[in-house]
Amino acid sequence: MDTAENKVNDFFIPDNEVKLPDELDYSRTEDFIRVAEAFARSTYQSVYIIDYFKQNFLYVSPNPMFLCGLSPEQVKELGYRFYLEYVPEDEQSLLLDINRAGFAFHNTIPVEERGDWFIQYDFHILNDDHPILINHKLTSLALTSDGRVWLALCVVSASNHTTPGHIEMHRVGSPDYFEFNRLTHRWDKRTIPTLTEGEKSVITLSIQGFTMSEIGDKMCLSAETIKKYRKQIFEKLGVRNISEAIACAVNNKLL
Repeated sequence: MDTAENKVNDFFIPDNEVKLPDELDYSRTEDFIRVAEAFARSTYQSVYIIDYFKQNFLYVSPNPMFLCGLSPEQVKELGYRFYLEYVPEDEQSLLLDINRAGFAFHNTIPVEERGDWFIQYDFHILNDDHPILINHKLTSLALTSDGRVWLALCVVSASNHTTPGHIEMHRVGSPDYFEFNRLTHRWDKRTIPTLTEGEKSVITLSIQGFTMSEIGDKMCLSAETIKKYRKQIFEKLGVRNISEAIACAVNNKLL
């Protein structure tokens, strides 16, 4: 029978094992936590830090997106058991697949480049038994000299998709990324779509709450032209409405 402890242990595999514990300086963690706290204060996104050596959460921000009605201290105490209790059971295997595939990919990256990469994917969390689809980004915060992740920074925001998955590995500054196919178990190369300056302006003004007519006035264009801009944006980003377009643009740093 699988106990909760055994299920938690499934997340910790040879590819994310910290092999040089003598290099870990826990006196530095307060600095990492202060940086995470400062970031959390300036964003609506939830932030937390994973400690892969102690196999728990080092820090959890008070931002409500990830808390599912719990306090930060309660989520921190749960650690990886949070995923078992607040992620739908049929998606827990998805998280395990992402964990295995992500760390296998990470270990193929040259050690000196590993700090430049992050993985993002979508899954549901249960808030009062109501599933909410979130976008989850994970990047290394502190590495050992052999390139193993000691601490990872996680950022949680609303997803712009309607289904879980969408597993992507990105390198900062590159338009190219890799998308994981769970059927073939391969990482397929993709390129982030680029937005024109006009498309960026439409999304930025939409974020500021302006209507299509008001955006047209500000850009000296007709409302019909703004409507065409929005249609182009939706097709380019593969979204259905302006709310999803905003989330996609923000999550992928397209603005």
